[in-house]
Amino acid sequence: MTKVKTVADFLENIAPLELQEDYDNSGLITGSFSWNVTGVLCALDCTPEVVMEAREEGCNLIVCHHPIIFQGLKKLSGDSYIVRAVVMAIRHDIAIYAIHTNLDNVLRHGVNERIAQRLNLSNVRILAPKEGESKIGAGVVGNYPDPFSVIDFLGMVRDRFELEVIKYVPASSVQKVRTVAACGGSGSFLLQDAIQSGADAFITADFKYHQYFDAEDRIMILDIGHYESEKYTIQLLHELLSNNFRNFAAQITKVDTNPVRYFK
Repeated sequence: MTKVKTVADFLENIAPLELQEDYDNSGLITGSFSWNVTGVLCALDCTPEVVMEAREEGCNLIVCHHPIIFQGLKKLSGDSYIVRAVVMAIRHDIAIYAIHTNLDNVLRHGVNERIAQRLNLSNVRILAPKEGESKIGAGVVGNYPDPFSVIDFLGMVRDRFELEVIKYVPASSVQKVRTVAACGGSGSFLLQDAIQSGADAFITADFKYHQYFDAEDRIMILDIGHYESEKYTIQLLHELLSNNFRNFAAQITKVDTNPVRYFK
């Protein structure tokens, strides 16, 4: 049977742990590398509901994007969703493995490559590469052979990401959209990189109100939501595991872990 260590090594060959940011907590969070894998549940977030689903589906390994323990967890008492998820996983011998900013920071099979694929971008490259690297870094930027009108571009993004609404900042200087920058999750720190890349639009999430003004009419900002920008990472993880391991089933969670809802 396949060990948890074998799955972890496979994922870390794609996105080495040393590529995660200093603040991150990717890797094995609960469980043991020596366990035999009975099944894998792929998710964006590891909530108590996801852990319960894993138990019910016979999966003793959860591979998720966001680490359930992100900052220091000093006690396993209390009733926070973090404590409940971790205690439940430990009680039922379920391993939790997170692949977070290390998967953000690789181009091939990374979070942002999947976003570029959803957008059908061409000539995709890293938006803010690490020093001395061309395929490691934050965000992506790519082009369309034929530009979109602004309205058609917004409609395309809405449809490709299955969005109910798009919160966006227009730019009078942008009448056509040919070059697009993108970053899954919280990407406001890349705004200036997106502008310098010559992008007409920047797709990401989690901008603060005053940060929108920093666009200064030079680029459109599409703030599509954190979950919405990264949800296809679940499919990415499922495809990688299903295509490379045959002696256990990899499943996609049926739990919608997005805490945000929209009233229309």
